Amino acid sequence: MSQHTFAGRPTPITNATHAQQPSGMPIHKYGRYEQVDLPDRTWPDARVTKAPRWLSTDLRDGNQSLIDPMTPARKREMFDLLVRMGYKEIEVGFPSSGETDFAFVRSIIEEGAVPDDVTISVLTQAREDLIERTVESLVGAKRATVHLYNATAPTFRRVVFRGSKEQIKQIAVDGTRLVMEYAEKLLGPETVFGYQYSPEIFTDTELDFALEVCEAVCDVWQPGPGREIILNLPATVERSTPSTHADRFEWMARHLTRREHICISVHPHNDRGTAVAAAELALMAGADRIEGCLFGQGERTGNVDLITLGMNLFSQGIDPQIDFSQIDEIRRTSEYCNQMPVHPRHPYAGDLVYTAFSGSHQDAIKKGFDAMEADAAAQGKTVDEIEWAVPYLPIDPKDVGRSYEAVIRVNSQSGKGGVAYVLKNDHKLDLPRRMQIEFSKIIQAKTDAEGGEVTPKAIWDIFSDEYLPNPDNPWGRIQLRAGSTATDKDGTDTLTVEAVVDGVETVLNGTGNGPISAFFDALASIGVDARLLDYTEHTMSEGASAVAASYIECAIDGRVLWGIGIDANTTRASLKAVVSAVNRAGR
Repeated sequence: MSQHTFAGRPTPITNATHAQQPSGMPIHKYGRYEQVDLPDRTWPDARVTKAPRWLSTDLRDGNQSLIDPMTPARKREMFDLLVRMGYKEIEVGFPSSGETDFAFVRSIIEEGAVPDDVTISVLTQAREDLIERTVESLVGAKRATVHLYNATAPTFRRVVFRGSKEQIKQIAVDGTRLVMEYAEKLLGPETVFGYQYSPEIFTDTELDFALEVCEAVCDVWQPGPGREIILNLPATVERSTPSTHADRFEWMARHLTRREHICISVHPHNDRGTAVAAAELALMAGADRIEGCLFGQGERTGNVDLITLGMNLFSQGIDPQIDFSQIDEIRRTSEYCNQMPVHPRHPYAGDLVYTAFSGSHQDAIKKGFDAMEADAAAQGKTVDEIEWAVPYLPIDPKDVGRSYEAVIRVNSQSGKGGVAYVLKNDHKLDLPRRMQIEFSKIIQAKTDAEGGEVTPKAIWDIFSDEYLPNPDNPWGRIQLRAGSTATDKDGTDTLTVEAVVDGVETVLNGTGNGPISAFFDALASIGVDARLLDYTEHTMSEGASAVAASYIECAIDGRVLWGIGIDANTTRASLKAVVSAVNRAGR
């Protein structure tokens, strides 16, 4: 490339050099969001100092957005996870939408799955038959809320419902009255009953009209001491900046009467990519409660992410009142239930978020750990007792069940959480991360070839066929029979193994600095060139009859493969794992 010069020197860059050019895109089709006239806004000076009330809508808003909606078993797995994490308000379905949602709500009530301090919520439109069916689903519940919504935004009034403001308001009023009537008729004194109303889409609705509708609903419900109403103000489609979103919440909080008996709830979606910021600023503006989904699941770009919101509080020294200490388990369960992967760059939970590839970053992190240890020692405290301050790491990874070192070793995985969850949850097999990658590719090949959902049983069948010997149909060069080891005074192990090799009863002998090393030596005698790369094991049960699972990564004739062995004897389990890898190499 030629260089422009002036008087023998390079031409200096000017502002004009970087002037952007018109894109040619049809910007005339789109209007701007309306700003709120709130010159004395106070929220910019506010700080969030405590956790809001949380509601998970994973089982409703999240579930309805899935390509493959959750089965009843996966729904129950998600519900149990949310309870374990500490969510006290959980939207569990849209029971009037079909028998599946209705049956699930009935199942968790009738099976006693809902703890006494957890409130379940169900959604309904403002039609009498749907309201009746919705309330009917809650019979026998200990704590329950009916969430009614109707569209109030101008486009919906004009295009969808073709109704006036007065008609739209009347739908909300009549729906509220019907909820109260059917609750009185169908629910007994054992149910602590609550009500939630959403003017849909709040962020597109004129503020004065949104207020008018909410006040009319409150006039029917009559919130007062001991009688709360939840007003949920959803950004069903995110259209404005987080600051404008906060302005709308401060305006509503100022103008609502009976404010002390109203819980103002935030329900942001992520169409502009700023749902987390919008939720946090709404809390600064006076909101009390946030609705969202784990990992931002939901329609289009998703609901606001409850994981990020909660961990943002944690990272500022505020108790989120939700337990995120086992973030990988939460992620695996979510991936299994939703059948969708969590992005490896997802805040706090992705595979890569505590990993540094840059040498300068790694050096800074190492120095940060060293400084933490030195500072703690100088204060006579442990590292966990002083303020966290390590470059590039906003939190200590081990506070969410991670370790920085462990993440470095497995810094390239994604998309295997659901498979790993099934094997650990159903079969007590905790696969090493690189083995998870290997097996997930096998599952992916099966799904690409055959299509359809891979059930937990199918996952296990594929795993067994790939890694474990089948007594009814032995495969591979080697079938292990029996073996014994002896250790010399110099520490050398001598191994004798009885096996079937290529269909022939054979005795293999080898020596090494351990049973596995000796077995590799024995395999060399039958032309198997194998080398150990990684080894790990764990028990699958407790007590005298405990069974061990051994995982071995081998380089075999230039290929890298994993094998697994399961046995009550740990040495035999490790030899089985080697045989598994060797037999796979011959397939």
